[in-house]
Amino acid sequence: MQGQGGGEVGAVVEAPSSASLPGTAVSRPARTGRVVAVVPAYNEEKTLGDVLAVLASVPGLDGIFVISDGSTDRTAAVARSAGATCIELEQNIGKGGALKVGIDQADAEVYLFLDADLIGLTPLHVQDLLAPVVTGEAQMSVGILEKGRAATDLAQVVAPYLSGQRAVSRDVLEGISGLETARYGVEVTINRHLKKHRVAVQVVSMENLTHRTKEEKLGLLRGFVARLKMYWEIVRYAGE
Repeated sequence: MQGQGGGEVGAVVEAPSSASLPGTAVSRPARTGRVVAVVPAYNEEKTLGDVLAVLASVPGLDGIFVISDGSTDRTAAVARSAGATCIELEQNIGKGGALKVGIDQADAEVYLFLDADLIGLTPLHVQDLLAPVVTGEAQMSVGILEKGRAATDLAQVVAPYLSGQRAVSRDVLEGISGLETARYGVEVTINRHLKKHRVAVQVVSMENLTHRTKEEKLGLLRGFVARLKMYWEIVRYAGE
């Protein structure tokens, strides 16, 4: 795993080194509790199946939860056909709210968060993302997409810690408030908590991984409008 910089979030530990910044624990005992994947999804029937197929092949995962966030397509049907536990929300409450529902329902010690629109996900990506938290080297890992496509690579360079690919310990999540109302500002909310409490974070490179853009999902105009809305929510939470 190759670490990647680009911002300040808690106490960042560059992978694969286990060294920590002052004030953080250098090592922790390996975790032995449940490890569960939570995948928030809003109308992601085209890519969700591939993401779930990869998760199903990863040893050590005790459960896969898909939160269908008011989807109107076959997202829920795809999730169930893949063997995942699917929680269907009647209305779209946003990514933060969907993650909070998954956290509450999954009851795990380590949570793996993945976006449902990933393209090129492999079991190795998942194992690399989980390893720092499961082994106790860090309390959270953040996956940075690299060498996928120019559009997604650029977004990660500009704002690397807005990545939705994370593994995190339960005790960290229990201290974060406001997830249920954060919508697309959920990563900002999490990052603010990490920095304030100097949580040990390890950055993990996820090469040859990308995701579908909003323009690809919705068309140029609707996708552009949706992207602006997403950025507005992120900026709003960043300014609070």
